[in-house]
This record gives sequence, structure tokens and C-alpha cells, in this order.
Amino acid sequence: MNVILGISAAEGIGIGKAFVLPDEQERKIPKRKISAQEVDIEWQRLTDACSQVQKEFSDFLSSEDITKDQREVLETYQLMLSDPVFMKELQDFFSKKLLNIEYSLDFKVREYADMLRNSHNGYLAERAQDIEDVFNRVLDILLDYHPFDIWLVPDGAVIIGRSMKTSDTVILGKRKIAGLALTEGSSACHVAILAKSYGIPVVVGIEDAANLAQNGETIVVDGNIGELIIQPDAATLTSANAKIVSEQKYRVNLQKFKDVPAATEDGTIFKLYANIGTPEEAQLALDNGADGIGLFRTEFLFMNSAQKFSKQSSSSYTNSMSEDAQFEAYKRVLQIMGDKPVTIRTLDAGGDKIVEGSDIPAFSEKNPLMGLRAIRMSLYCPSVFRTQLRALYRASVYGNLRIMLPLITDVSQVETALGIAKGIRISLKEDNIPFNPDVPIGIMVETAAAAICADCLAPYSKFFSLGTNDLTQYVLGVDRENQAVNPLYNEFSLAVLRMIKNTILNAEKFNIPLSVCGEMAGNKESAVILAGMGVRNLSMIPKQIPVIKEMLSHFSIKELENLSNRSVF
Repeated sequence: MNVILGISAAEGIGIGKAFVLPDEQERKIPKRKISAQEVDIEWQRLTDACSQVQKEFSDFLSSEDITKDQREVLETYQLMLSDPVFMKELQDFFSKKLLNIEYSLDFKVREYADMLRNSHNGYLAERAQDIEDVFNRVLDILLDYHPFDIWLVPDGAVIIGRSMKTSDTVILGKRKIAGLALTEGSSACHVAILAKSYGIPVVVGIEDAANLAQNGETIVVDGNIGELIIQPDAATLTSANAKIVSEQKYRVNLQKFKDVPAATEDGTIFKLYANIGTPEEAQLALDNGADGIGLFRTEFLFMNSAQKFSKQSSSSYTNSMSEDAQFEAYKRVLQIMGDKPVTIRTLDAGGDKIVEGSDIPAFSEKNPLMGLRAIRMSLYCPSVFRTQLRALYRASVYGNLRIMLPLITDVSQVETALGIAKGIRISLKEDNIPFNPDVPIGIMVETAAAAICADCLAPYSKFFSLGTNDLTQYVLGVDRENQAVNPLYNEFSLAVLRMIKNTILNAEKFNIPLSVCGEMAGNKESAVILAGMGVRNLSMIPKQIPVIKEMLSHFSIKELENLSNRSVF
């Protein structure tokens, strides 16, 4: 038995067989000159790779459980592989430039895709992604590159490795994963946040995690104390199973709080909302007694849509999120929630949330968390932003929608976004498309600039939502994804708490609603402080709603205020 101490990133205990993540290397396209004598050999390599991909598609098409959508996509892909116009242009470029076939193919695919995206034709722009997906598979074969497929992880496994991509973690919500043990990450990283929402225990800070266990070994992940146990003995297994049973009983007992209002011992009412990343989680929010959706992270929709079609996946391949696809997703959430408020955050791509395989550019930035992300990305790519706003407004007639703008730092960003939204409303009206013209548009306060200048932003915002995860990161100058500086990431820092207090006071001054949607809202210790500071709206992962309801019921509002005052002043 080997016991390794790490850092708790998501509570809970899991027992399962180890699945060690491969240390995936980034695919690199070499560039080299070839001789005239190599032209035929290189072209034959391309022909063979295309034939192999054609066979893969044919095998998929012969499957009995293939859906109509999957069939249509694969048949289109087969046509693209043999498109005579594209192949002729590629051959001319390749023969003239005498550059290796991998580089030539990658160059022409990028060129062709860019041309389609800039065509100002919606249908052709969507085909750009198809071209890239088809020929990226050909490139994988030419380069003998084997990207990791998260669908290969068996149900019940404990995933062990250096790190996980956020986009891969999104998929875990559809799997029965027992736990995660990683070298990199923190309790506030997006991988941990998603895992918490799925009920998956996570331990991070495990040095050289990928080399500690072998595939198939029995593993216990204790996310409550940050412990990883490899090949536990019988007594340890018995103890771990007993803890799992105890946790399940605690969760069952919490269900009595599901259908009662969140309130303190002396009757002060709170509203508890749910943070979700997919439409399916809306029902989970209701099942846990949510008063609405406080944060719908739409970037995870885009990440899901960018996943490549695979034989292991039961879902059909989808392109980068079209207006109609987004509309259906937002409509579904609004319909599930009925008249309860649903706050949908516009795309927060960039930083640590790269939407691979979409129309959203992934830039190479030295400091991506300070770079082109969230509202900056939306205003940099206005066509993507407009598409999302159109889908949101179209869906607004199906429920109680609120739109939220992320990572605001300046009034000008809000003014620009509101101007674009106004243009969308005019366009929809001209097209006789029904929508609610009075959808409230608010902002996330998650930067020091927004918190300090909340009084300047309030006149332009229908509501504030405090994003304490990023706020803590930016106020303290600590990368929350970097395990090496994880001890410095402290949501209870006096600087962070004073930023929060300043935002609360300005929301009260301008009489606009305020909620907190960061990890602090769903943590019992920090929720106590927030409640005492005057926050009455908290948004958290669905399973924490009954936990916070139960906690609030043990305090009077005066007790909460006293606890908060000792922390902030």
C-alpha cells in the first residue's frame, strides 16, 4: 500500500481501477524541402493516408447504431476527401514549392478554411471546420500522431496524470468516473470546478502522478483530506467504503432541505441558484431545490460541440455552435426552469478554456489569462458574439432570461456590448422573429478594475454577479491553475474580501441585484462570511444547494454579520 498526500480540490471519496493518462504531446507540423525525386513518394503517402481515413468512415457508416446526423456528416466528409478541386490545388502547390506533404497539406487546409470563414456566407463558413476536421485526421496518420481520446477511459476508473484539459473534463459528466488524481491544478481550477459539479472527488499536487501507479491497480481517492492510496489493504478499503456509505446517508438527509426556502434561523430569506455548464444540468438544479440558474457557462457548450466524432462516443458530431444549435440549448434550459430566472453568461473563451476545433481563434499568448478572453474575445470576434446574442434573444420568449457579460474591466466594453445587443434586437424585429426586448443585461465583477469602479459600472448594468474565482486570482496576482503557487490563492484574503464588500455597497447604493457565483458561494465557511456581508443571492454547483440551506438554518442573521465583521475589518 502506498499513501501519497496531495491537495484536496473536490470533496468526496472514490474507489476504482487506475487509468493513467498518457503525456500527450502537441502535434507539430514539420517543414522541409524535398527533392523532385521524392514528389511521387510523398504524394503516395498522402493517397494512402486518405484511403485509410476513407476506410475508417466506411466502417463507421456500416455500424448498425449510427444515427441519421452521423451518417450525413460522414458522407459529407468522404466527399471532401476526394474533392478534385481541392486536391488539384494541393498538388499544384506541393509540386511547385517542393515542401513535404504534411506541411503542404496543412498550409492548403488552413488557406482554404480561412477563405470559407471570410466568405460572409454562413453555410460556407461552417464548412471551414469540416475541412479542418477531415484533413486533420489525415495529418494524424501522416505524422503517426495519436491524440488521446477521453472516451477510452472506462467507467469506474480513477484517472491519474499530470493534468487534464477542461474540454476533456466536460465529457466526464457523461461517464461514471470514480476520481481524479493530478499533478497540476487547484481547488479553483476549472477541471476541479467541473468535477465537483459531477460529484467526482479530486486530489491535485501529486508529484509525478503519472508514474506512481499502473493501469488497473486499485486506487482510493480521498478528496476530503487530499489523499491518494495505491493498492490499499483490506482494512483501508473497508474504511473507504464505510466513508462512502456515510457520505451517501448525509446526502439523503439533506434532501429534506430541497423544497424549503433557504433561510436563517430567524427567518431572513436567501435565494440559492445553480451554476451549470450544460442543458442537462438544469434538471439537476431543480432536483436540488435551486431558485434558478445563477450561471450558465456557455463555453462548455462550445467545447462539447468541438469534440471530434468518435466510435466511442454515443453522440453525433456537431460543428462549431451555430445560431440554431445555441438557440435549442438555451431554449431547453429556459423551458426546464419555467418562470425561475436563468442567467446565461456570454462566451468566456480564452485563457484556460480554449475551444478547440471551433471558429474561435486560439492565440499563442505568453499570458493568456491576461489576454484575449471572455468579453475581449467576444468584441474581437463580433460575428461569434452576434450569433450568440441572436440565439439568446430568440430563446428569451421561453423563460425568464438574463444575459451576463464576463470579465468586464471598463465602461466602454459594456457600452459596446449593449450597442451590439441593440442592433440584434432591431434585426430580430425586422425579421419578425419573436423575442423579449427587455432581457436584463448585467456584468460579472471578477477583476479588480470592476470591483474598484463598481460605482461607474452600475449605471450600465441591470445586475452584478461576483465571480470570486477570477477575482481572487486577479486581486492576488495568483494563477489558480498553477499548483506551484496554489498556497497563495486565498479567497479569505483581506484584499479580496474588501473588494467584495465594495461591490456589495455599490450594488446597494444603485439599487441593483447582486449575487455571488464563484466557489465561495458553495463553500460553507465562505458562504457564512458572504451572507454576513449582505449577500442574499448565492449561486453554486447544484449538489451544494441543500448543504448551504442546511448551514444557513443554524445561524441568525446577527451571528452571520458578527462573523463577517471579524473577517473583513
